[in-house]
Amino acid sequence: MNRSALDRWVREQEGLNRLTRADIESVQLHKLNCLLKREQKRGGFYKDRGLPEQLSRLSELSGLPFTTEADLKEQGNRMVLLSQSEIDRVRTEETSGTTGQAKRVYYSATDNERTISFFAAGLSELVFEGEKTMICMPFSGPGGLGELIAEAVCRLGGIPLPVGIGKCYKELLAVLDREQPETFVGMPVPLLSLLRLRKENSLRRALISADACPDTVTAEIEERLGNRLYPHYGSRESGLGGAVTCPAFSGMHVRENDIIAEIVDPLGRPLPAGAWGELVITTIQADAMPLIRYRTGDYTRLMPNPCPCGSSLARLDRVTRLGEKSWMAELDSQVFALQGLVDYGARLANGVLHLWGCTAAECGPLPSVLLGYPVRWELRPVSDEDMPCYPAKRSILGSV
Repeated sequence: MNRSALDRWVREQEGLNRLTRADIESVQLHKLNCLLKREQKRGGFYKDRGLPEQLSRLSELSGLPFTTEADLKEQGNRMVLLSQSEIDRVRTEETSGTTGQAKRVYYSATDNERTISFFAAGLSELVFEGEKTMICMPFSGPGGLGELIAEAVCRLGGIPLPVGIGKCYKELLAVLDREQPETFVGMPVPLLSLLRLRKENSLRRALISADACPDTVTAEIEERLGNRLYPHYGSRESGLGGAVTCPAFSGMHVRENDIIAEIVDPLGRPLPAGAWGELVITTIQADAMPLIRYRTGDYTRLMPNPCPCGSSLARLDRVTRLGEKSWMAELDSQVFALQGLVDYGARLANGVLHLWGCTAAECGPLPSVLLGYPVRWELRPVSDEDMPCYPAKRSILGSV
């Protein structure tokens, strides 16, 4: 079995001939101390929090205060360590309500270049020279997510197909039929929908990201592709790329030379490898906007045993959202057992779970109760103009 391509990438980036846990932790401590010195010199949010200029051991990181989503929304500008002229891209996540502050994350050209390099390392497991990759991620101009993925594909000698999001099934199937791509990069449910709509197709490999993928959805996609899926974890806060699967398909290796990952319980206490909890990240390589002990709101664990591929890089297990958002993955697991279903949306109102969507074939008996709620179904045959029900992460509208 080949060792994770990310292992080689880290060694090349850090000038190392080998990569043991001791090597990784030495790199992390050095970069963390460099970051603490930068924060003291620049001033701003973290200097005001009284952080030390240096730590003697990596374990001392757990004694530093957390950064929260509220901090990022309210004081994000004070976390930026570069001048505005050095900022290459700002990614904004608007609040769901009509008022409130937006969450903005800042990136330099150096940050974006490193993300492309990381993407290329992860994609090298499944993107090959001369082959086409269908990229169903947002394209938003220079420095956009789709643009960075496309550049990584080009560097591997592949041919990117910048499909983006917001396309109807007619448009998506037209690309699939005309271009005959071998590889797909995007969210898991839109991929499943395409595979159900076009059972005979050219796709053989896929990297999925940006949303949870339940076991039932994973199993069907892998059966239809004839190959294992490559899950990827990333977020705006992690620099878009955070962890990626290797040929062992046993968790996602963290880019540990850029990110320190911790798992904490609901009270913020550190948990050992193997224990499930909230993912906390420190972005020690970020150029524009480093985050120290940022509580991601993502639920996962650091896998306790060495990876069969031989890499010493830590691995994340399946990642879901904490709280109500985690219910959507459970719902997907049950609803997509209906083989004729293409896609669906969900809303909870007055104690009733409303599910609407489109089908490509007869779905058979519909469950009358899901997640403990009575269900009201609104299904109709899929049309060419139909689009995936969610442009981004899937969620149940209303409160669960």
